[in-house]
Amino acid sequence: MFPIQDQISVATKNSLEANLALYASLTNKTLESIEKLVNLNITAVKASMEESSAAARQLLAAKDPQEFLTVVTAQSKPALEKAVAYGNHVSGIASGAHAEFVKAAEVQMAALASKVNELVDEASKKAPAGTEGVVAIMKSALGNANGGYEQFASTAKQAMEMLEANVNAAVGQFVKTAVQRAA
Repeated sequence: MFPIQDQISVATKNSLEANLALYASLTNKTLESIEKLVNLNITAVKASMEESSAAARQLLAAKDPQEFLTVVTAQSKPALEKAVAYGNHVSGIASGAHAEFVKAAEVQMAALASKVNELVDEASKKAPAGTEGVVAIMKSALGNANGGYEQFASTAKQAMEMLEANVNAAVGQFVKTAVQRAA
């Protein structure tokens, strides 16, 4: 084999090992998030069953339609607040998982970029005379690709933050409106 082919084989093996480690890490994070969601849902179902039973007893104890309506109105605000809290918990779990995935992808991309740059540098040292222009073009292209990725990642992160802020604002407005109407 030629030296450059040996380096590519080593780089390919290292890349494969890094990808397997990344997949294992992401799988563990995914399972942790699923576990959190399952626990949240179990807790929510238990609480909901207890609260539904208590609410039904209160409704059955109402002596007239006015008292029945008062009980229904009194129960609507806490139920809405609990639904919003549940949504916030789910959003928190999803945001945490997203942050872990983004962090892992950034680390992986940085490592990959570093390895590719090392490989190009090593190949350029062993390149025949007169190919300096081609090597410079390759380095420039890699630099541009890395810069493009960084810009894309930054823009995507900003978009996600804006989306999350808008959703939180909309939920807050919804809760405010619903509480006002219930009152």
